[in-house]
Amino acid sequence: MSPPLARIIQQLKREPSRTGSIVITVFGDAIVPRGGSVWLGTLLEFFEQLDIDASVVRTAMSRLTADGWFERNKVGRNSFYRLVQSGRQTFDIATKHIYGPPASDWTGRFELLLIGNGEDRDASREALKNAGFGSPLPGVWVAPSGVPVPEEAAGAIRLEVSAEDDSGRRLLSESWPLDRTADAYQKFMKTFAPLREWIGRGERLTEADAFTARVLLIHHYRRVVLRDPLLPTALLPADWPGRAARTLCGEIYRALLPASEQWLDRHATNENGPLPKPGAELSRRFGDP
Repeated sequence: MSPPLARIIQQLKREPSRTGSIVITVFGDAIVPRGGSVWLGTLLEFFEQLDIDASVVRTAMSRLTADGWFERNKVGRNSFYRLVQSGRQTFDIATKHIYGPPASDWTGRFELLLIGNGEDRDASREALKNAGFGSPLPGVWVAPSGVPVPEEAAGAIRLEVSAEDDSGRRLLSESWPLDRTADAYQKFMKTFAPLREWIGRGERLTEADAFTARVLLIHHYRRVVLRDPLLPTALLPADWPGRAARTLCGEIYRALLPASEQWLDRHATNENGPLPKPGAELSRRFGDP
């Protein structure tokens, strides 16, 4: 295992257990593009690379299934997991947010959602955060115009409002913790820059290490970028680190993709055998518009 990857794994071990979150990353990044179903044994083989015990993975899968993320299909003694169809929109929005092109020029308009008290507010909060909305006041959610509204907030009152640059900056400063997001981007780059340097020197990773590095790259990046509203350049500080972080992530991801996909070809299976090949959209990730 390469020294940069070993250090990333050691850092992961010092954090609170995130097995369930890593499972979500594996599905969103690698399994959904290949049909969406995978054998539990494939997941156990991957997590063995992280020195995470099989019992921990089984417990995480049981909890995620109970929480409505996955459905389990048993064939003999083998268990296969598939993302529940109702969760596909959440995954699709997250996919665009993580891998899609940078925001276009700002139109000067914001999407404003008003959500009343009660269950709707609680149910929609996490979905709105993951879709890139910020909240300046309880029950009020804001995003640049054009950001998709998740199904969980379909009942909200929707308004489109205009804001000049100064007013827009005031609104975003009240809606999103940009300082914390900037710090998180800096930490991400500090963690993964050594891996880019290692790859840039022509050092080779095994197929297993390439897949492990790819999953951990997106796992760390996802935790930051899904809290980033991806505001247009006109509304961001000149030294905003999100752009550099996306460039770093994209460079590493594209370098890891061929070998990591070969690992999936050789090791990943579903109920019908080897996973199907991914579509062309996989190769377009982190591309420009």
